[in-house]
Amino acid sequence: MQAMQRYAHLLIILPVFLLDRWTKSLVEDRLPYGDAVPVFSWLSIVNGRNTGGLFGFMSQHDAGRLIFLIFPFAIIAGLAYYLIFYRPLLWTRLSLTFVLSGAIGNLYDRISRSYVVDFILVHYGRLEWPAFNVADSAITFGIGLWLYTQLFLREGTQKIKDR
Repeated sequence: MQAMQRYAHLLIILPVFLLDRWTKSLVEDRLPYGDAVPVFSWLSIVNGRNTGGLFGFMSQHDAGRLIFLIFPFAIIAGLAYYLIFYRPLLWTRLSLTFVLSGAIGNLYDRISRSYVVDFILVHYGRLEWPAFNVADSAITFGIGLWLYTQLFLREGTQKIKDR
């Protein structure tokens, strides 16, 4: 029972991954690449592709594609190790699990397609935030929650004793 409670936060991974896959599939199946559908005056659904990293960083370089394929593996491995072998408190566990979920979703795209599908576009007039997806949102939410826990909560971490 205690082990189940210790790892219950990992149940977040599957729903986030499935929601990410479902929304990306909907966009790719129903919206031609490069097209956009306005939702509100400040929000559109687009079919975009990101072959680079954050905001398309290094998308024009072959090395960028390789880096952003290998780097997420390291992030996923590090987060999985930390979440399994250390015992952070609830809010830290949850925040890092959201980051892990998003990283897995985007890595799946990079492996299966060699690009990440981005479809949420926030804009105001000519100003646009780079398009993003559910996995990016999970990563951003997780990082924000983690920052909050580190700055405002007194959460500590304990290493799990050898079994």
